[in-house]
Amino acid sequence: MTQQDITPEIAIKSRNWAFEEAKAVVKRLRAIGRGQVQTPEKGYVLFETGYGPSGLPHIGTFAEVCRTSMVLQAFKALQPEIPAKLICFSDDMDGLRKVPSNVPNQEMLTEHLGKPLSVVPNPFDSDHPSYAAHNNAALREFLDGYGFDYEFKSATDCYLSGEFDETLLLMLKHHDDIKHAVLPILGEERAASYSPFLPISPSTGNVLQVPILETDPENGTITFDDEDGTRVTQSVCGGKVKAQWRADWALRWHALDVDYEMSGKDLKSSADISKQILKILGKPYTAGFHYEMFLDEKGEKISKSKGNGLSMEEWLKYAPQESLAYYLFQRPTSAKKLYFDIIPKAVDEYITAAQNLEEQEPAKKLDNPAWYIDNDEAKNTPISFALLLNLVNAANTDDADTIWGFIRKYAPEATRENAPFLDHLVGYALQYYRDFVLPSKSYRPADERETNALTALAGTLSSLQENLSPEEYMSAVFSAGKENGYEKDELRQWFQALYQILLGQDQGPRFGSFIALYGTEKTASLISDALNNKLAKTA
Repeated sequence: MTQQDITPEIAIKSRNWAFEEAKAVVKRLRAIGRGQVQTPEKGYVLFETGYGPSGLPHIGTFAEVCRTSMVLQAFKALQPEIPAKLICFSDDMDGLRKVPSNVPNQEMLTEHLGKPLSVVPNPFDSDHPSYAAHNNAALREFLDGYGFDYEFKSATDCYLSGEFDETLLLMLKHHDDIKHAVLPILGEERAASYSPFLPISPSTGNVLQVPILETDPENGTITFDDEDGTRVTQSVCGGKVKAQWRADWALRWHALDVDYEMSGKDLKSSADISKQILKILGKPYTAGFHYEMFLDEKGEKISKSKGNGLSMEEWLKYAPQESLAYYLFQRPTSAKKLYFDIIPKAVDEYITAAQNLEEQEPAKKLDNPAWYIDNDEAKNTPISFALLLNLVNAANTDDADTIWGFIRKYAPEATRENAPFLDHLVGYALQYYRDFVLPSKSYRPADERETNALTALAGTLSSLQENLSPEEYMSAVFSAGKENGYEKDELRQWFQALYQILLGQDQGPRFGSFIALYGTEKTASLISDALNNKLAKTA
């Protein structure tokens, strides 16, 4: 990350999405400060992301925290003198509405449907006292593992400690106005019983979705019928109610004075209502935007229940997290396909961005995704991920030491110690090869023209010395094609033939770079094996 040469004067001119979002936060501060941009009364600018602990953290959680962190970094460049921080808020007072299919002890959890997640017993084999506590710990471990700078906050703590009480009393005062803001989007049956408050049953501890019969702002109470039919008058303070989620969103925006929170496009209408409620409560809008959802390779929305698309764990099995962050930076308001084939391209584009960053002028750095991703090791990566994949393919090995033997010839200055990012990429390439490349390898025999061109290329390589530049080897590849029947407009076919015949796939790296890495002798031997049909037999 390179911040020292970025001044506010440079930052204000950036037009990428992260800086446009950061400027919206500045606009909010100006509205609060009546034309002046200054530190809020709470002493800092607050960025928030939300988490529902009914399930474990996933790629959507990573994406929201990652993108919000990018906006926070842009804000710091715009307003370096104003403190700012990120909180990850867990809505762990929410009632357990259904039992997720991927957790243990389903029968036990079913007995606790309706109770706040923070009092539902822990179904996992861990020392945490509740279901929410286990998942909250998983969230913190998840975020810490990826190096995010954040503060964790629990809804249960906020409700029980009284931190939300002042805003809850204000909501009670405006009960009917808030109710009427929400009613237009509800069905007839739901609208009949709607209230922004969900009382906690004094008899069962369940989060109740029942009609509120009376409100008493002066005494801070609501009246409702408990599950056993008993009429109860109960305070809205001290954790005795939970706000309905649209009202709950506005509740924490108001109580915590949140300046920025983004959310998925599927929540846009709910966020709009929450902003209306925030206005009713007397505070200016919270800045934020609505990102698009992830799609699978067919363009269908990714669904956990369907099991389509690519999970974060799967991405990180084959590529570093920086490549995922790079991918998430690109056009967040456009739907993004998330499937295995995009991984190598994302890795190499990130490496290129990281290598370009240091040499770019300050204004250009702000449009470079690598500026938002903290990893200086990537710039010391002399070999592309695509080239590594094809090296593993040609070497037909799953041994990292063998691959490093080739790397040392190609880039003698690179070692596992001084190029740890490259060392990680070797491991990822081996895993990707085992799971995706190897099962789909399909070599084809060469036709007469291809045989002549390949034979000529092998002969040329045998006479060339090692350690020439990739461009010199590429020149030999072009010449072999041109001198054996490939016209200028047919050279694309020549290169595709190389990939299909020698690597068993339809596309690959620049072949000159491949020869420089694999070696002239090894490449000539590979050609010989292909022409003698040994590669197809091995596959």
